[in-house]
Amino acid sequence: MTSILRSPQALQLTLALIKPDAVAHPLILEAVHQQILSNKFLIVRTRELQWKLEDCRRFYQEHEDSVVSASREIAAFFPDFSEQRWYEEEEPQLRCGPVHYSPEEGIHCAAETGGHKQPSKA
Repeated sequence: MTSILRSPQALQLTLALIKPDAVAHPLILEAVHQQILSNKFLIVRTRELQWKLEDCRRFYQEHEDSVVSASREIAAFFPDFSEQRWYEEEEPQLRCGPVHYSPEEGIHCAAETGGHKQPSKA
């Protein structure tokens, strides 16, 4: 699926967390995924992980009472992601299109780049 996204404004990064209840049910997970796509969000990175209860508590406690930047949250889940590089190199390509959604990778990428190479999962 290729589309052209033309926006005069820079794109913003948003972190979406899908909780275990949804991930445990493939039909619900697919419905959540389709909802994200139908609302015209571009998926630029994806990752599956399992956290221990204590890790979850620590993450939510840290973000409980304050408005925090997406930068810190994204860094927690994607430590190899360079927000500066994304804004300098990928964001302009995604904003100006054409954009391709790769179901295999589960992300959007600029059509001419052939996709983003994600780090291998450990």
